[in-house]
Amino acid sequence: MSLFISTAAIAAEAPPLEPTDVSVRAITEFHIGRDEKTFGPLEFVGGLEMVSGPRHFGGFSSFRFLKPGSDFVGVADTGFWFFGKIVHDAEGRPSGVKNFRMEAMLNAEGQVNAQKWEVDAESIAVKDGIATVGFERNHRIAQFKLEPGKIGLPFRQLDFLVPAYELRQNRGFETVTWSDPEGPLKGALVAVTEKSLDRQGNVFAAVLDGPKKGIFKVRRHPPFDITDGAFLPNGDLLLLERAFSMADGVRMRLRRIDGDAIGRGMLADGPVLLQADMAYQIDNMEGLDVWRRTDGATIVSLISDDNRSLFQRNLYLEFVLHER
Repeated sequence: MSLFISTAAIAAEAPPLEPTDVSVRAITEFHIGRDEKTFGPLEFVGGLEMVSGPRHFGGFSSFRFLKPGSDFVGVADTGFWFFGKIVHDAEGRPSGVKNFRMEAMLNAEGQVNAQKWEVDAESIAVKDGIATVGFERNHRIAQFKLEPGKIGLPFRQLDFLVPAYELRQNRGFETVTWSDPEGPLKGALVAVTEKSLDRQGNVFAAVLDGPKKGIFKVRRHPPFDITDGAFLPNGDLLLLERAFSMADGVRMRLRRIDGDAIGRGMLADGPVLLQADMAYQIDNMEGLDVWRRTDGATIVSLISDDNRSLFQRNLYLEFVLHER
């Protein structure tokens, strides 16, 4: 979900965009003005502020690495795919973005759709060359064959189990993520909404296949709402959450959900690992992925959605998660 609803329409005849240069500014301090690196179980590695000229650059909702810490694919809530590569320096800190490109999504009729409510892509999961994308407003979870520069029509829509009448217009599936085949969910696909709530104020979610298939809930702790999630190597689910108010600005939070607490009929909850406000290098944090570094460390990567605003930034941040 964007914090501010963009009125920009995507031209129906828009062709795939050419590769474009991305300028970056290195972020060396997460807590602004302080050189501390450790924040609970997370250790800040480094980050980037990303800027580029094309008008479609930005609006990044979710991303997944195709190669650990390197090649990635993502979706923007303006109806675009984006692709690129994160570059690291000799010390392992993110230092640049290469091979960046964007291309417009096609609908089932093979057209580029100009209506925001039809193209509001908020989440992505990748497995076996298939991109599974969650959309809100026109709520659906669709699958595409993942061939950069050649991504065509959605070839399948999945049953997301949650009754459509329970999905709020701009609070839909902010998370779709594959669980670990060796974990408690046996490789099932999991979908979590941002703020589609039941009568008790819990967040609707679902395990879409496997032995624990069915609707479950995630306990909401206001004022934070879910913007993305990914499974950790041990089978737990890491959720990225965000809060916004005019008084406090943007805040972000990472929460860890025990994998055994996820499944049909369950109410999942878990501890906060990190919380940050505008005293830290954050913005409208929307995307999260988890990957293994070559030294075996578990890395948590975050991106922000600038809402196509001059007053917000596109950020990429990396942390080591020290496992308990």
